Amino acid sequence: MVSLMPNMTFAVPEELHKEMRRHKDVRWSEVARRALAREINRLHIYDRLLADSRLTEADAIELGRAIRRRQPPKRR
Repeated sequence: MVSLMPNMTFAVPEELHKEMRRHKDVRWSEVARRALAREINRLHIYDRLLADSRLTEADAIELGRAIRRRQPPKRR
């Protein structure tokens, strides 16, 4: 049974495309599928971590700012 998948089209910078063309043996669509799957899995983890959080977006922004203010200047 053949599984039909939707097609996606996206742009890549010219330099990246040149490098991709140098490696014609690589199945770039498979590389992209795996990268997209990894990112989706990462987002699912974040969703599970944040599902029960009472932290608002404003709280998170303020927390990030407070952390940044406490960092040494060279790390900013």
